[in-house]
Amino acid sequence: MNKVNYKKLMDRELEESGSDKTLLLHACCAPCSSACLTTLKGRVRIKVLYYNPNIVEDEEYELRDAELKRLITELKKEYPEAEIEFVEGKKEPEKFLEIAKGLEKEPEGGKRCEKCFELRLREAARVAKEEHADFFTTTLTISPLKNAELLNEIGERIAKEEGIRFLNSDFKKDEGYKRSVELSKKYGLYRQDYCGCPYSKAESIKRKQENIRG
Repeated sequence: MNKVNYKKLMDRELEESGSDKTLLLHACCAPCSSACLTTLKGRVRIKVLYYNPNIVEDEEYELRDAELKRLITELKKEYPEAEIEFVEGKKEPEKFLEIAKGLEKEPEGGKRCEKCFELRLREAARVAKEEHADFFTTTLTISPLKNAELLNEIGERIAKEEGIRFLNSDFKKDEGYKRSVELSKKYGLYRQDYCGCPYSKAESIKRKQENIRG
């Protein structure tokens, strides 16, 4: 069975929809958003939603929030024709901690992450309707560590339940992740080394310690 090429699905849908449509883009951070936004600019109006209840540490949350706003400002200066708007999401770590109960020992990429994806995408769908967007999607598919097929399946399911279109994506395709690294350097973006939740941070620290010992 052939794998679905979600990048091609996205390109086709954007071409058919036209540049007068509005996309609500859920954004996890500035580095991941950089390549996604440069891929999307000019093809659609973009509302960037920062909604990440998995980031429970205030300092980390605010830093990523500020960097995303700064990136959007830089892109609008460089590409004045691009229609990009920032939407501040709710800061509600208690929702993530609630869905993570009983899944604290799950490895990264497991059931806890799946619950987290659903939490963030469902809020993205809600905000998309509130903002009168035509469809919604997420920057999460740019990460080599994230399952694009799973993310798109969750997005499609939520779209049907919430009554709004979901834009399939796989932003890591065509060297999207590599481009995000290059753009992070270009704009001097803070580039974190863990997804955001306390469990992914603990795994990141453990890997570093093992590398030092090894």
